[in-house]
Amino acid sequence: MTIRIPVPLYPQPTLRNAAAYRGLRVGLFGGSFNPAHAAHRQLALRALEALDIDVVWWLVSPQNPLKSANDMAPLAARMKSAEKQIDGPRMVVTDIEVRLGTQYTADTIREIKKHFPYTTFTWMMGADSLRTFHHWEKWREIARMVPMAVFARPPQQIRALSGFAAKTLRQSRKRHHDKTGWQYIMMPLNPISATEIRARNASQKNNQT
Repeated sequence: MTIRIPVPLYPQPTLRNAAAYRGLRVGLFGGSFNPAHAAHRQLALRALEALDIDVVWWLVSPQNPLKSANDMAPLAARMKSAEKQIDGPRMVVTDIEVRLGTQYTADTIREIKKHFPYTTFTWMMGADSLRTFHHWEKWREIARMVPMAVFARPPQQIRALSGFAAKTLRQSRKRHHDKTGWQYIMMPLNPISATEIRARNASQKNNQT
């Protein structure tokens, strides 16, 4: 079966084509995507529906500093898995963090804003990431640099909204998407996870040997 990847409306972001994104609103969807799956696609589609953005950049991380590299697939494989999940021409899969030479999200956002000064960015993440957000490097700085959109993810919804990061940032929580603060966006809860997919694939491989 041939997988047809939609032709994007927007070019692959590079450090030299800021003009292509001038005046646009971009959702930054960062992750390991190890592998990307249907819940990631569902979140990206919900973002295009709920947020005032033109395009979603799937930022495939070279290596998440909070995750082990032992079971991390090569970047090329994770890029390919993300490309298989994009739905529609308003999504772009990118490894721009490699060209930026950044590892931490705060540094990535800062560099992206520097190279794309006339583009408006929103950071997107699932509720599972909000629950551990206070462990991220310079997480308060991230919240100050860009508006954030947090999407419902099982089973983290209640724990995320009652967690340390959500309580610390409660004064900046908002109902509608605008230039500052963060909002929580409801969506159908998809239980699929990359961890479960890797475990299932490993089990199938073991059964075949």
